[in-house]
Amino acid sequence: MSKKTSYWLMKSEPDVYGWDDLVAEGEGTWDGVRNYTARLNLRAMQPGDQVFFYHSNIGVEIVGIAEITASNIPDPTDDTGRWSAVKLKPVRKLARPVTLKEIKADKALADMDLLTKFRLSVSAVKPAEWKHVLKLSERAA
Repeated sequence: MSKKTSYWLMKSEPDVYGWDDLVAEGEGTWDGVRNYTARLNLRAMQPGDQVFFYHSNIGVEIVGIAEITASNIPDPTDDTGRWSAVKLKPVRKLARPVTLKEIKADKALADMDLLTKFRLSVSAVKPAEWKHVLKLSERAA
C-alpha cells in the first residue's frame, strides 16, 4: 500500500534563504523553526510530501514546489534536542508566482492556513487548495 502524499507550505524570507538558494544547494535543511504548531507540522511530514515554497516579507508569493527527502531529523541549530527539521529538494519553479494578494482575493482559498494561521512558518495545505494554487500559477497574471 502506498503512502498518501501530504501537502505543505513553508515560508522563508528570500533575502535569508530563498528559492534560488534551495535550487543552488540541491537539497536543503529546513531548520530554526521555533513554533510548537509548526514543529508538529514538520514532524508530520514524510519523504515524498510536496511543499509550496513561499517567499515571505519580500515578494509575499508562492514561487516553487519542493519535496521532502528526509523527515523528523534533529534541528542542527538546536542544542536542547526539542526541535525538529526536515530535508527537502526543489522540484520546480511555478510557471508564475502566486501572490498573497491573489490568494486573499480567491474565495476557494479563504480557509487556507496561510490566511487563517498566517503566523505559522510551516502549514498544511489541503489537496483541493494545492490543485487550485497550481491552476492559478498557470494563468496569466
